[in-house]
Amino acid sequence: MGPMTSSSPRRPSPLAPEIADRLKRSADGLLPAIAQQYDTGEVLMLGWMDDEALHRTLTTGRCTYWSRSRREYWVKGDTSGHFQWVKSVALDCDADTVLVKVDQVGAACHTGARTCFDADVLLAEGTAGADSTARTDGTGTGTPGADQ
Repeated sequence: MGPMTSSSPRRPSPLAPEIADRLKRSADGLLPAIAQQYDTGEVLMLGWMDDEALHRTLTTGRCTYWSRSRREYWVKGDTSGHFQWVKSVALDCDADTVLVKVDQVGAACHTGARTCFDADVLLAEGTAGADSTARTDGTGTGTPGADQ
């Protein structure tokens, strides 16, 4: 089992057709899944889901991901005790990313940190200045929609 590769035939999806037909998966059959703390908006981690992992997440109320390195499914918290209880699941406007709002118990990151985004801050809030690489003239990251 696991995600499809470009050489494997498409398996029937366990998802409802009205969901499965809308998904835009990678060549490996995966979707990025962003886990966010439901009550604070804190971004916790990024994982990967195929149709089966998304189906399990939707039906069990616990986040299930596909491990690209181990090539197996894993349910957040089964080994660490750091559970993600699903509150809601949404598909983004391009149907290529899933946002899972969760109630995180313990650390979300495999390093033991609360989130996977605490340790390596590239630009801190309030520090962008005149020499920042962000642009506001539509040619860089400063204008919504300009980079798509």
